[in-house]
Amino acid sequence: MKTPYGHLSYCSNIHPGEDWKEHFAVLQSSIPEIKARVCPDAPMGIGLRLANQASIDLSAEQNFETFQNWLTEQNCYVFTMNGFPFGNFHHTIVKDQVHAPDWTTQERLDYTIRLFNLLARLLPDTLEEGGISTSPLSYRFWWLNEVALEEATIKATKNMILVVEELIALKASTGKTLHLDIEPEPDGILENSREFINWYNNYLLPIGIEQLGAKGFLPGQAIEAIKTHIQLCYDICHFAVGFEAPKDVIVKMETEQLKVGKIQISSALKVDFAEQAQEKLDVIAQYNEPVYLHQVVAQRYDGSFTKYPDLSEAIAGFDNSISSWRVHFHVPLFLEQYGLLGSTQSDIVNTVDVHKAKPFTNHLEVETYTWGVLPKEFQAPLNESIIRELNWVKGLL
Repeated sequence: MKTPYGHLSYCSNIHPGEDWKEHFAVLQSSIPEIKARVCPDAPMGIGLRLANQASIDLSAEQNFETFQNWLTEQNCYVFTMNGFPFGNFHHTIVKDQVHAPDWTTQERLDYTIRLFNLLARLLPDTLEEGGISTSPLSYRFWWLNEVALEEATIKATKNMILVVEELIALKASTGKTLHLDIEPEPDGILENSREFINWYNNYLLPIGIEQLGAKGFLPGQAIEAIKTHIQLCYDICHFAVGFEAPKDVIVKMETEQLKVGKIQISSALKVDFAEQAQEKLDVIAQYNEPVYLHQVVAQRYDGSFTKYPDLSEAIAGFDNSISSWRVHFHVPLFLEQYGLLGSTQSDIVNTVDVHKAKPFTNHLEVETYTWGVLPKEFQAPLNESIIRELNWVKGLL
């Protein structure tokens, strides 16, 4: 939906369906109820997540026309997409395979270009801009040494510049400005704002200037094209897990003259171990589920940080020198406390405050996808949960 601070929706990665038939059926059963409760009298935006197979299915003209007609009938529109999870994202063990295939592969390149071709056609005539969020290059622990990590970074970056070439062509043919929104997350090759900016300046721009230069672009033209078509996806949960303050990140991005394509509005678990440490460890063990990675950043009383690749390792490695945890577990936005555990809800409030003071993106997308693996006492009917989240964010805005 259109707000004074950009288009707001939720990401359909909440819903299952790796082929289009299944995913569309869930959208058809969910969207009308949600729209009636959050924006009954105005068009509703959809943050569309398509798995690879669904993107192939929707590229068939009959499926596309059926979906487009349905969007018109429902007074809905697509303005952003999630191109991070390529394959199965529900009812299976995902863990680090959420990055697979990564940006070093032709499969990831082909999938992303296919998504952009769909988005260019789905964007309403009234909108000139659309974005797709994606993986932060790869999962860093797949690369066994610094040489392999460097080679993967370069190869992934070259593939992203190929996407830029496609987006330049799409802008020329459609007039639409489309951007690939890189989503740093714990244990990705790009984890935080520092790594994103370093990669942008020391890999993306130099490689892009050379690669686009071979196509006839002058350096200044290449830089402008790259900064237009490669942006940041600001996932609030991910940056909160890394203990990065929203205002600090946005100021750094402005200083570097880099753009934010999308805010993913999400909340992480937070644990303060100053009191009842053992009781809190017992409670958080309920969140140690087998589907998704739940990376942990621990802050010690001396101010240092220790990172754990998953919650089970963090629980095993706990000692009395640790003062607090931030846990990559996307919990509902509208709760600040989960029994003895807290959340990073305040980072959402702070991000929205920064955005309202000086808007830095047109796209706002709620992204809580863990409803099915939450402890039972925090689960609720899915549509009710989505409605509650969207209305809570509307209240902030």
